[in-house]
Amino acid sequence: MQHDLIAQARTWLAEDPDPETRDELAALIDAGDTDELAARFAGTLQFGTAGLRGELGAGPMRMNRSVVIRAAAGLAAHLKAQGQEGGLVVIGYDARYKSADFARDTAAVMTGAGLRAAVLPRPLPTPVLAYAIRHLGAVAGVEVTASHNPPRDNGYKVYLGDGSQIVPPADGEIAAAIAAVGPLAGVVRPEDGWETLGEEVLDAYLARTDAVLAADSPRTARTVYTAMHGVGTSVLTAAFARAGFPEPVLVTEQAEPDPAFPTVAFPNPEEPGAMDLAFATARRAAPDLIIANDPDADRCAVAVPDTATEGGWRMLRGDEVGALLAAHLVERGATGVFAESIVSSSLLGRIAEKAGLGYEETLTGFKWIARVDGLRYGYEEALGYCVDPEGVRDKDGITAALLVAELASVLKEQGRTLLDLLDDLALAHGLHATDQLSVRVEDLTVIADAMARLREQPPTALAGLAVTSAEDLSQGTDKLPPTDGLRYHLEGARVIVRPSGTEPKLKCYLEVVVPVADRAGLPAARARGAELLAGIKRDLATAAGI
Repeated sequence: MQHDLIAQARTWLAEDPDPETRDELAALIDAGDTDELAARFAGTLQFGTAGLRGELGAGPMRMNRSVVIRAAAGLAAHLKAQGQEGGLVVIGYDARYKSADFARDTAAVMTGAGLRAAVLPRPLPTPVLAYAIRHLGAVAGVEVTASHNPPRDNGYKVYLGDGSQIVPPADGEIAAAIAAVGPLAGVVRPEDGWETLGEEVLDAYLARTDAVLAADSPRTARTVYTAMHGVGTSVLTAAFARAGFPEPVLVTEQAEPDPAFPTVAFPNPEEPGAMDLAFATARRAAPDLIIANDPDADRCAVAVPDTATEGGWRMLRGDEVGALLAAHLVERGATGVFAESIVSSSLLGRIAEKAGLGYEETLTGFKWIARVDGLRYGYEEALGYCVDPEGVRDKDGITAALLVAELASVLKEQGRTLLDLLDDLALAHGLHATDQLSVRVEDLTVIADAMARLREQPPTALAGLAVTSAEDLSQGTDKLPPTDGLRYHLEGARVIVRPSGTEPKLKCYLEVVVPVADRAGLPAARARGAELLAGIKRDLATAAGI
């Protein structure tokens, strides 16, 4: 077994094109580190609907140039099998370690396979790539990013020519084509022949961002902005300048791209501590709101002044921002369909129903939300908002930030705030309080065991609320294709449990709805909502054994 492992590693080493990962793997072989080698050669990174994502390093279970070249070759073979020979593939990348190398390798493979390749001019937000696919008439797009994952990770996200991320069966077909790729020596990779795009593609995207705002809306909201060490700063500040908003005050420690993400444990605005520098900057600058992007700027986080919160600033939940933007679009006379994933708050459906708009619920991920017919607005609780589906069929943290700033400006002119509008929505539709129980694991069997336990012994009550129905989403429903998840409906509450598609986490999404008679009743309703959420979280953790 040990001999086979060393032989496998030597075979990989012989065709690895990257001096860094060659040296890394050679050192492991020389040291006889069979435990580490076994982890790296336990299989291959699986290509799914999130594409590829994993830790950087040598071997088939890590993200590296060999894995990326195979992925690109499989994608090229799939596109050619679909009759797209000679079609354009546009490639974007963020500022993580190896992102530029992976983008260049992809361009070389596409060119060698007889497709045309065009690479964005520099590290740019993921929504710029999603926009460029349709703008340039490409047959596919690739974004090299690991979004808000830790610094050691990178990833590879694939879009089809409609500008939205791949869904089944395309993911399985591409995975099969990747598996069929032979030795890397057989993958043609010329030194040149692809196009490096100029700034005009970004200019076209920025010109499009204006479309999300009302022509005569106020633009007075003052913001503090953090890019979380990612690629958002230059694009967001340019978009704000074009729109005529005050120049955002930058969180300088996090404004420039840095793949080490030195000031945060996880570069995700939702993670504890990630927003601390933004809060400190806001306490000095006293803006109307804080806006944060994740490192590839497809997500948008919002924080607002709140005297009731320690430190004076409160992060809004993704569900709260999702409802605020929906209410703003309704007020502006939006038509079309509002859509969200099943893990997001049911408040959106109530807003859409009252406005006489269409409403759809999808599986998790913008690959599903973006495909809703007649989509006008879509959001997901994990800080993702699609506010201009004709321009970007994906979540877009830049245009979402513009729309939030417009809403804050409108309310400011009225002497009101985003929190006031949230109160209005609670009075109109009931207080919708959401929370998440999220468990990060080292051992993935913990997640599988928890799901099995819940399937075998489903809870009958949580926080004293009876479970009125339970659905195993792996069986599919009349409206949803199968997915690994469980959904519980309770009296005045809803719970969904699912493994994360992109991280080693079990995620449980909780929502309670508390009726509110009048404004005076809001504090009591909030207290009751928080009490129920805490109870559901506690009882669910016990039921799942986590």
